[in-house]
Amino acid sequence: MSNNFQEKVTFIWDLADLLRGAYKRNEYQKVILPFTVLKRFDSVLEHSKKDVLETYNNYKDTIDNLEPILSGAAVDKEGNELEFYNYSKYDFKTLIEDPEHIEENLMHYLDSFSPNIQDIFENFYIKNHISRLSKANLLFLLIKKFSESKVDLHPDKVSNHEMGTIFEELIRKFSEQSNEEAGEHFTPRDVVKLMTRLIFVENGVHLNDPNLIIKIYDPACGTGGMLTSCENFVREFNTSADVVLYGQEINQEIYAICKADMLIRGENSDNIKGPSSTLSDDQLPTDRFDFMISNPPYGRKWEQDKEAVMKESEQGFEGRFGAGLPRINDGQLLFLEHMLSKMKDDERSRIAVITNGSPLFTGDAGSGESNIRKWIIENDYLEAIIGLPGQLFYNTGIRTYVWVLTNEKPEERTGKIQLVDASTKYIKMRKSLGNKRNQLSDNDIKDILDLYSKFDENDVIKVFDSEDFGYTKVTVERPLQLNFEVNEERLENLYAVNAFGKLASSKSKDPETKLKEETEGKKQQEKIINALQTIDKPYQNWDEFDRRIKKILKPFKLSPAFIKNIIMALSEHDDTADYVTDNKSNMKPDGKLRDTEKIPLKEDVDEYFQREVLPYYPDAWMDRKKDKIGYEINFTQYFYNYQPPRSLEEIERDIKKVTAEIQELITEDLDET
Repeated sequence: MSNNFQEKVTFIWDLADLLRGAYKRNEYQKVILPFTVLKRFDSVLEHSKKDVLETYNNYKDTIDNLEPILSGAAVDKEGNELEFYNYSKYDFKTLIEDPEHIEENLMHYLDSFSPNIQDIFENFYIKNHISRLSKANLLFLLIKKFSESKVDLHPDKVSNHEMGTIFEELIRKFSEQSNEEAGEHFTPRDVVKLMTRLIFVENGVHLNDPNLIIKIYDPACGTGGMLTSCENFVREFNTSADVVLYGQEINQEIYAICKADMLIRGENSDNIKGPSSTLSDDQLPTDRFDFMISNPPYGRKWEQDKEAVMKESEQGFEGRFGAGLPRINDGQLLFLEHMLSKMKDDERSRIAVITNGSPLFTGDAGSGESNIRKWIIENDYLEAIIGLPGQLFYNTGIRTYVWVLTNEKPEERTGKIQLVDASTKYIKMRKSLGNKRNQLSDNDIKDILDLYSKFDENDVIKVFDSEDFGYTKVTVERPLQLNFEVNEERLENLYAVNAFGKLASSKSKDPETKLKEETEGKKQQEKIINALQTIDKPYQNWDEFDRRIKKILKPFKLSPAFIKNIIMALSEHDDTADYVTDNKSNMKPDGKLRDTEKIPLKEDVDEYFQREVLPYYPDAWMDRKKDKIGYEINFTQYFYNYQPPRSLEEIERDIKKVTAEIQELITEDLDET
């Protein structure tokens, strides 16, 4: 990398000062980034500018589709065809020669780019900013500044790789400056570096293969930082490897940034799809990838994708979401399903994806979340989960977790899942950036990779069989035992019975009729209550009370369901009462006492029930028809270390010490006054 790399970054960064007053601080990047891209495109096209303009003038009146011809005319110094062109007579040098018409000429210049470049600038909304800058009398000044030698972005001076790094550095600086918004589209470099190395480990593709072809994908690619990190890592080992990057992004401006960065780096920008949601509009439906890496949005609703996602889920595993659908307020597991659907069928694929804690354990057995985990674990896709420190991201301080997944585990990891607690592997930052107060140093990353590679158990590494995370959720029933009594308190319960309350209501819109019907209804309620009050003793047997009630209420011609609700309103649970049975003498369950037990898959359900339930509730039984298999990974509990509370004597000593210090400070203040 050239020595003036940082000088160029600093100079471009400082151009943002021109915008002060006309733009808010968090808007600077909306201008500086697209104009940096425009300047680079202008510099790259300089070599063949004359030839493209000549070709355009020669054929513009005779050929309708000039795109193939102009593309062929736009070449770099080595004669390699570029992926874009511009047939305008203007460039940055000539634009500043006509200050009076700079807005009009710049618009024409933009309209003369090839369609792929126009797509980028449309998503940057650059024309809106050109008009805004012109009205603020800043457009000419900005173009003039970008034309200075310190921003010479010609390929002879700045390689594609270096330009990409300059652009990435600007994105990083603007992202850090915006703090709260940064985490939406920019993952900190330290986290990206760790994730990159986790997928390119020894049991991945051998990077020194001379004929290596690697397809890398990020379904929520943001500015493309994860993709370029992966490519740069591969290039360190193999400069001849054919690395092809793919991504999709929903945000228009971020999509434009990513696509522009890919063009700047000499990548195929057509592989960056968007702006659209990956969940509802997969624009790479038939592609499969060797490596996938992503930081999908967490805690965000997928409501806007609901219709398309639910429709695809009906296809089962013919679609991407056959394992299940999580609750609507968090789509992280949908991204995980999507990425797993992109694995190759006959070759190894590896995935590194970062989530918060929710996808690990949210959702009971039978829920969408649990079913997705069940599918992932039972198919032996999950290789490891690394728990990271908190406060690593700009827009949140919560702890996050890197999932490492593959469709072809090495032999020693088959049927196993490794958990690594890396929560202490960080250094404090000298200056906080939003919620980011911690960072992973190179030594921290090396330590985490060492922990991952060791695959030995200790205080921060746990290795489990896949089955260890599964359980059978068994429904435990206890018998219904009720006593029955007619008293003032229980009679009040009748008003909570829907049918009883409706007796005193009316649907009539006529006030007179309404009042009459309601009055009659209240009288009916009173008659029922008066009839019930003739029962002067408590009962402990359902059948006896049922016969008595039906006899008393027979004149009212109430439905069986109504009478049953009255009986329940007059009842209370009573362990000494007779069991309530059905017509086959089977005990009926008490829904209020119903409970569940999560029994590990490795345990025999009947043995567990005999040991853990029957000693406490001898008349309980299991309803095995309601069994559900669930999976959850309660990461924290596996690394929990009990810390006994401090002794009262120690706490008392500390209180006395602090009290004495406060008293001393008060005395000093009084002496000074």
